[in-house]
Amino acid sequence: MAEVNKSSLDPLSALCKRRGFIFHSSEIYGGMPGFWDYGPLGCELKRNVKDAWWQFTVRSREDVAGLDATIIMHPKIWKASGHLDTFSDPMTMCKDCKKLMRSDQIADILADQKKKPQPKITGSDFFCPYCGGELTEPKPFNLMFKTVVGPIDDPQNVAYLRPETAQAIFAQFLNVTATSRMAVPYGIAQMGKSFRNEVTPRNYTFRSREFEQMELEFFIRPDEAVELQYGKVVTLADNPDLNGPVQDDWGWEVWHKYWVEQRKKFLAAVGLPPSTFVEYWQKPDELAHYARACVDIEYDFPFGRQELEGIAARSDFDLTQHQLHSKVPQTVFDDPLKQACKKLSDAEKDAFIAKTRTEWIARREKTLSAKAGKPVVLDEADSAALAANAEAFCRNLFEGKYVPHVIEPSAGVDRLMLALLCEAYEEEKLTDEKGKEDVRTVLHFSPKVAPIKVAIFPLIKKDPDQDRIAREIFNKLRKKVNCQWDVSGAIGRRYRRQDEAGTPWCITVDAQTVQDGTFTVRERDSMRQTRMNYGEFLAMMYEALEF
Repeated sequence: MAEVNKSSLDPLSALCKRRGFIFHSSEIYGGMPGFWDYGPLGCELKRNVKDAWWQFTVRSREDVAGLDATIIMHPKIWKASGHLDTFSDPMTMCKDCKKLMRSDQIADILADQKKKPQPKITGSDFFCPYCGGELTEPKPFNLMFKTVVGPIDDPQNVAYLRPETAQAIFAQFLNVTATSRMAVPYGIAQMGKSFRNEVTPRNYTFRSREFEQMELEFFIRPDEAVELQYGKVVTLADNPDLNGPVQDDWGWEVWHKYWVEQRKKFLAAVGLPPSTFVEYWQKPDELAHYARACVDIEYDFPFGRQELEGIAARSDFDLTQHQLHSKVPQTVFDDPLKQACKKLSDAEKDAFIAKTRTEWIARREKTLSAKAGKPVVLDEADSAALAANAEAFCRNLFEGKYVPHVIEPSAGVDRLMLALLCEAYEEEKLTDEKGKEDVRTVLHFSPKVAPIKVAIFPLIKKDPDQDRIAREIFNKLRKKVNCQWDVSGAIGRRYRRQDEAGTPWCITVDAQTVQDGTFTVRERDSMRQTRMNYGEFLAMMYEALEF
């Protein structure tokens, strides 16, 4: 294998440009930072990644439904979700060169440039990593793109391009629940474009201003509802079988770990071996105020270890916020829960309420203590308010009503594509039978996501029988998978072109094919050549494409 500079994206980005994976958006006009176009091979790779995610997450399960919501939604959705008030990055500007940048990324920029910080020459604590000039004080910069709906440019008509796909799922939760004939626990999945006006988009396609997400909101019963209905809540301490069928008595932490494992299985299935990514469990002081747990699955990109996707236990925060702002109840009715609660005596209900009050207060104090880095005790007013909320929550449970909690696996299509490209890229040193050395550039994509599945060549393009049979094979296969026809150049050169495209199999039709119907199948990674007939190849290919 030839040495590949793992700290640089330059060889990979050059290949992506040359072979039609990724182009700068609006390149003939100088491009636009943070925007990328996917060429012939790139759009096929992207489609395959999305199709694989949808097959794995939605179609192969009985407990997930799909949604395709609009990019522009009512602006009150972003008020309810907190994006209008808190979705911002700290922005600063150099007073000399006028460059804009995120103040929390200055150290990373310096590391990328392999520069040392400039000596302090003014009273500011920040210095421009590009020219050494003084920076302005950081200010919050909201990342949402604004637009205007309708012909009149008026503040009342302001809307936003969505910064994430998840909120549409929460806004349509009641409609999907009513029409999908599914009951909690179940999930709603969506893929689609999102937009974030990043201050400094960086690292090729990793941090862009326009990107695609693949998100699942999996709605579960509150642990208190599980306890009332099943008499217990299964926790991770019970060592549940996360590879077996899901169980109704799982608590939130089991569901969360279950989806972490599911996401890892998916990543491995599409070509990222488990040894190439790590789980990062956020510490209590790193969690969002509403989150009970969050795991980032991180990958070692050439520019460092970064988040590939996240799996968060978001409690009932999102639906409760939309219930508060829309005034539309987001509760579900769980008749088996109500029937279970009917069997409880008044004393048992009072004891359950008292237990829940105590647990809620203790949980809140634990969260605040983690954020503060020291013990925090709720004051009397806060304790009373939380106790009242806990009692109202329990009373609703006794009637079979609750706002579901949610586990959210959230992944970026573009980030996963970049990870797959980085993982697949290799410069392999070859030596022929005469001792001559050469370097083969190859993309080792999993067949499940490879842009081109099969390339078909007649060995001699001017041979009418070889051309006819090769065309017959090509026309049959392209109805099943994406194929490429190639008759240009020597057979070795054709193989190299397909290696750079990541094509798993090349079929060569030769003189023997005319005699017995078999053809040569050249496997990309091993370069091994095997003679097969059409049926044998089809069986092998389908097996490789299955999840």
